Amino acid sequence: MESDQLGINQSRSFLDLRGCPRFKLDVEIRIHSHSSGPLTGYTIDISESGIAAILKMEVSLDQLVQLEFTLPEGTVEVEALVRQRRAFRYGFQFVEQGPARELIARACRRFSIERMLSR
Repeated sequence: MESDQLGINQSRSFLDLRGCPRFKLDVEIRIHSHSSGPLTGYTIDISESGIAAILKMEVSLDQLVQLEFTLPEGTVEVEALVRQRRAFRYGFQFVEQGPARELIARACRRFSIERMLSR
């Protein structure tokens, strides 16, 4: 019983550290950066709060960029901050509220249901 309880607590702590659950997403992403110009790459995962992508060109950290990518629910155009960089992997935090974020939230809910059904 103790190990089950520990597992639950560890899962909750891990989720709290990461914020929102992430879902695998492999689609093309376009980044519009004031300093680097237009870039393209491929996404790795998405959550309600951000998205990770692989880019071939460098983008400055803490820069505000415009992202454009397609979800099953439709095309998303959203402002984001460049928050992380590890080699060619970048993490973007969504900063814009509104219809784009609602579309992302709907997609994440659908991904969550699909994940539960596939177990």
